[in-house]
Amino acid sequence: MSFTLPELPYAYDALGPYMSKETLEFHHDKHHQAYVTNGNNLLKGTEFEGKPLEDVVRGSFGKNAPLFNNAGQHYNHIHFWKWMKPNGGGKIPSELEKALIDGFGSVDKAKADLAAAGAGQFGSGWAWLAIVNGKVVATKTPNGENPLVHGGAPILGVDVWEHSYYIDYRNRRPDYLKAFVDNLVNWEYVAELYAAATK
Repeated sequence: MSFTLPELPYAYDALGPYMSKETLEFHHDKHHQAYVTNGNNLLKGTEFEGKPLEDVVRGSFGKNAPLFNNAGQHYNHIHFWKWMKPNGGGKIPSELEKALIDGFGSVDKAKADLAAAGAGQFGSGWAWLAIVNGKVVATKTPNGENPLVHGGAPILGVDVWEHSYYIDYRNRRPDYLKAFVDNLVNWEYVAELYAAATK
């Protein structure tokens, strides 16, 4: 299976004022497209050609860094666009809410720990809520890594590469993370991934 750039599930200006049209145009059309183009070129002639994306990500980790970097970022971004929605945030589906309370003590603590993981990631990377050993935990990874390659199941990720926020927030990464957890998260999609990961 070759990589393809998905359409955004909303208009470029739909996430304002928290994420601008300009950010989405650069991030989706330029950065994500580059991971797709480079990933397809690097896939050719490898043992991973024709395999599902998750298998490419897991299989190339630690073995083929250029392919992994692009496949990992493609995987992360496919979900990143769906982890956001216009008028996001708000009510969390009940099963997921229970899991967050079980894992963190409260929903506010889950959000705070996710934002803190993102703020504390040195350089480029991601912050995550992931299922590890049946519990929801907050974690962070460098560059294009994700919980899939560390024995977890990602259910929510936030991109903390500078291209994700610099146009709108400059160097204020914590402000971007607060806007993300409070106003952008598509909790219904997070709940879908949580349900799939805990079947």
